[in-house]
Amino acid sequence: MAGVGNKSFSLILYFLCLGVIIPSLEAHIAEYDDYWRERELQAKENLEKAYNPNPEEVTQHFNDHVARTLMGFRTNSTRRMLKKQKGGPCGATNPIDQCWRCDRNWERNRKKLADCALGFGRGTTGGKDGPIYVVTDPTDDVLNPSSGTLRHAVIQNRPLWITFARGMIIRLKEELLMTSNKTIDGRGANVHIAYGAGITIQFAKNVIIHNIHIHNIFPSKGGKIKDGENHLGLRTRSDGDGISLFGATNVWLDHLSVYKCSDGIIDAIQGSTAITISNCHFTDHNDVMLFGASDSYSADEKMQITVAFTRFGKNLVQRMPRVRFGFVHVVNNDYRHWIMSAIGGSSHPTIISHGNRFRAPRNIAAKQVCKREYATEQEWKNWDWRSEGDLMLNGAIFTQSGDPKAAKKFGGYKMIAYKPAHMVPLLVRWSGTLECRPNKPC
Repeated sequence: MAGVGNKSFSLILYFLCLGVIIPSLEAHIAEYDDYWRERELQAKENLEKAYNPNPEEVTQHFNDHVARTLMGFRTNSTRRMLKKQKGGPCGATNPIDQCWRCDRNWERNRKKLADCALGFGRGTTGGKDGPIYVVTDPTDDVLNPSSGTLRHAVIQNRPLWITFARGMIIRLKEELLMTSNKTIDGRGANVHIAYGAGITIQFAKNVIIHNIHIHNIFPSKGGKIKDGENHLGLRTRSDGDGISLFGATNVWLDHLSVYKCSDGIIDAIQGSTAITISNCHFTDHNDVMLFGASDSYSADEKMQITVAFTRFGKNLVQRMPRVRFGFVHVVNNDYRHWIMSAIGGSSHPTIISHGNRFRAPRNIAAKQVCKREYATEQEWKNWDWRSEGDLMLNGAIFTQSGDPKAAKKFGGYKMIAYKPAHMVPLLVRWSGTLECRPNKPC
């Protein structure tokens, strides 16, 4: 009988633990019905398709593009290029921007942007194959969104390229749940997602979010939310992330200005991969970016993310990014401020740092760029955290680990063709949202 009692106790404990684990895996889905089960299964297939078993090919492809771009900018011309302001020649100075910004007809050729992603998110086309959808109404109805609102646009089953009729502040009452094959394109309008909930890309693929402000994002209480063209779902409380990626693949986030979110600025978890975050400007935040939410979720081994041409600005504390498992290429970014550390991680992620500019704070205890968590030196000394071509200012220190020759797999001699760290002010000159006007280069 004692054995039976122990078995009963074990079963009760098992189901109690299961009850704790399942909500964390289902990311605020309170009612896990057939609609969400189907989306989850599709997301797992997307993960397998999007995962690149040879990530060094992607980093080399990225570095080659940067090298070709910088061949036209000699160091002695940098100051002259930085002086190019509105009304002057196109000042696009990195390969992503050069792909589209110099077209004075950008408004008529909006979808050219879909050909411009680099890094692990390259090939992301968003709503390129669909019509233009113009948001005319900033209001938000979570149960029955009206035509012309952003929520109505993002839940449609078909591809859409979403633009805005004018500048607006959209106060989301609950998290904005996006479906696949969408572009949110804020060019030509001053668009703010602010003073409400954030954006969630869950079990979806092929999404571009471009040129909008996201700030003052708060947790929302949850409840019934229209999360598909023909589906109402029941959600639990959201965390207050600016953008939350959960089981999301092929996502490109470009030219965003993000600050003051309750949780993370951008979180990518639970099998998210094939992601590029580029040309962004982040300020005023504690936990900036979280890539991988659990040290026990080993499926994030297939997480692959590029962070490029981004300015990490004032009042940032840590996690730029913080990584579990996976492979992250951190390249040509300007780390102007941090309070605790810039890059962190656990569970043996691979982090390749190329041509970043790291400016350490005055605090003598915070000069270290990297923070390894929940691991002894005996463990983390085998993690591949490599720095090549980085510029360390004000006493910044990047403690490398892993194979000393590891960086040679990631671009080799082709990275040496330019001095990227010294060119970072030029490369990130236009980070954050752009003021794009019709009939002029953006």
